[in-house]
Amino acid sequence: MRHRLATLSLAGALLAGASGAALAAPPGWAPLLEPAALATMLEDGGDDIRVIHVTGDFAAGHIPGAAHAPYAEWRGPPQNPGAIRPAEEFGDLLRALGIDAQTPVAVVHSGANTTDMGAAARVYWTLKSLGVEDLALVNGGFAAWAEAGLPVSTTPAEIAPSDFAPTWSNAWRVTTQEVEARVADGTADLIDARPQGFFEGRLWSIARGGTIQGAGNLSHEVWFDGTRMRPPHEVAQIAAERGAQASLTVSFCNTGHWAATNWFALSEIAGVPDTRLYAESMAEWTAAGRPLDNAPGRLSVYVTQTRNWIVGIFG
Repeated sequence: MRHRLATLSLAGALLAGASGAALAAPPGWAPLLEPAALATMLEDGGDDIRVIHVTGDFAAGHIPGAAHAPYAEWRGPPQNPGAIRPAEEFGDLLRALGIDAQTPVAVVHSGANTTDMGAAARVYWTLKSLGVEDLALVNGGFAAWAEAGLPVSTTPAEIAPSDFAPTWSNAWRVTTQEVEARVADGTADLIDARPQGFFEGRLWSIARGGTIQGAGNLSHEVWFDGTRMRPPHEVAQIAAERGAQASLTVSFCNTGHWAATNWFALSEIAGVPDTRLYAESMAEWTAAGRPLDNAPGRLSVYVTQTRNWIVGIFG
């Protein structure tokens, strides 16, 4: 299987870019794929599936036939990593990866921890917003693939470029201005995907401490058992137990990374209608001094900044 899978994946990568034929996801395709399921699809003729690795040491090992698409290429500038790049820049990236609207794409992260899943979920969300129709995340990432004894390659695949010219859709996004309006009239279910300490204003990083006014907390970690996302029926149960607070659900965090996991769980697995990602999240929300809940006092800010300074110097 190892030799044939590597051969088929490479051949499929070449064929997908060269043929231009309409592709279709294989039977059993789902937003969350177990490594063994993806391996079977690749083995059983799913030669046109594009597998992309977004985190981890690609050169040290990856799924045979996969493409390297580092997470940094999907993100905004350092001062606002959640900002969305122009569609033309994403077009260059997708064409180089041999992806068009009909290409089934499986996104793989390293599987190091729950935060790593956010990178894959953010790339999934970006690809969906660019018009790619069949998408999946590999549960547990490359670590789970390797632990299952599935084939591993260290040879980059040769991928023929596509001619895809994507356009951006805001169907799964809210802007800062839209969040401002929703906060003012209370017509959105605002979900802070960060761990509780961030929500309560005891921790912060790129953004000021606190949370968006009226938001509730649902940490991205709730969806996981270890480093793997819980089975879809458990994800759906967690979403159902929480319930929808409004017709529009908005997921946010610091820079739209952890929030992408919540968006993926709620929108793509649990099927909660009109769930959207606030891509720029707290980094942009707090930049202009917008009002916050749970904002820390001056003493708390001083103590936290001093602690972070000491940790930065002494480790």
